[in-house]
Parts: sequence; structure tokens; C-alpha cells
Amino acid sequence: MNTFFDSIATALELVVSLDPTLWSIVRRSLAVSATACALSCMLGLLAGAWLAVTQFRGRRFVMTLLNTSLALPSVVVGLVVYLLLSRSGPLGGLGWLFTFKAMVLAQMILVTPLVTALTRQVIEDADSQHGEQLASLGAGRLMRSLLLAWDERYALLTVGMAAFGRAVSEVGAVMIVGGNIEGFTRVMTTAIALETSKGDLPLALGLGIVLLGVVLLLNALIGAVRAWRERRDGAANAATRGLVAA
Repeated sequence: MNTFFDSIATALELVVSLDPTLWSIVRRSLAVSATACALSCMLGLLAGAWLAVTQFRGRRFVMTLLNTSLALPSVVVGLVVYLLLSRSGPLGGLGWLFTFKAMVLAQMILVTPLVTALTRQVIEDADSQHGEQLASLGAGRLMRSLLLAWDERYALLTVGMAAFGRAVSEVGAVMIVGGNIEGFTRVMTTAIALETSKGDLPLALGLGIVLLGVVLLLNALIGAVRAWRERRDGAANAATRGLVAA
């Protein structure tokens, strides 16, 4: 029991004292996940908006693949990326294996389907309400998707934050393609796994506390954005009803 509480006390001390080893891992982890999330959002927002307003042959098959990719195990993604980037793989000449870029690529593959699927749902729901009106005003598919995306920008902001949470908490893929090299590719999740196996519980707990704090902050921000959006929509609807009544 004493060991448990001693480990927590030491972990909190590492966090509060800004331990260089711990916070270098945290910074690297946040940099990898932020880069992967930014690139995934650029691709996923465009793909999701296009899927929401476009009908084409094979769309149902594409949607099935997209929904299936949401359940991709991270270790399988890591294995595929490892084979692609290995010396004998088709992308081996890039020299990315066991680097920052390899981890970003693996997280992108995991996160982009999530951004695409959620964006498609948000834009499709908005299109069902306002699409006909925009089309009657002469807006094409591209303009319609852009207008709807702007109107739903706060919902899409929560999509981006959810994607970052998915990326920063991932462990399997980045461990396989990054190699968990100290000072280069060790991130929070891989360091927690390694330090726990080594018996260095204070450092593992300290990283776990920071990771939980990041996830908690993201969820709080998502909740705040949703609550603000609901209040804004409620105020707008009340104002509209007032004008109609007048």
C-alpha cells in the first residue's frame, strides 16, 4: 500500500517539478499527434464534405470501407506501415522507419477515417435541412459543402478535438513504426508501457497523469463548445420566433 502511494507522490512530484525526461516525452507526443491530426483534418474534412453532398456509383461500398476502417486495430496499421517503410518495402527508400514521420503517418491512417466519417455525418445532416434551399439559390456541390461546413464549423471543431484525443492515446502503431527510441520516438503511451515493464512506476504514473489530463481537457473543451453552440442556436431560434410573432 505504501509503495502505491509513494509511487503516486513521486509521480506528482515529477509532473509539478517539470522533470526534463517526462516533459520531453510529453512534448514529443503532443507534437506527433498534433501534426497527424492537422494533416488528417485537412484530408478528412475535404473527403467527408465531398461524400456528404455527392452521389455516385459505388458510394455504398465506399461507405462500408470507411465504416470498417474506423475499427482498424492500431497494431495492424502499425504492421502495414512497418512493411511499407521497411528496407525491403515499396517506401523503404524514404528512410522513415523509426522516425517522427513514420509515427505521424501511422496516426494519420488511424485518424483520417474518423475525421472523414464524422464530417460526412455532420455535413449530411446539415444538407438534409438546408441543401435544397442552397441548391435553389444556384449553389453547386462544392459551394454547398463549403457553406455547410462553415455553418457547422463548431461541430467540426469538436471532430478535430476528438481526432486529436484518438491520436494522442494510441499506442500500438507508434510503438511498431517508431521503435520507442529514447530521446527520438518515445511518446507518452509507449513510454508508459515500457516504464511499467521496467518497474519504473513513478515515471509511468506521471506520464499517465499528464495523458489523462490532456484527454480530460479535450473532453471539457468539446463539452464547452457543444454547450455554447446549443445556447447560440437556442438564442437564434428564440429571436426568429419573436420576429415571426411580431
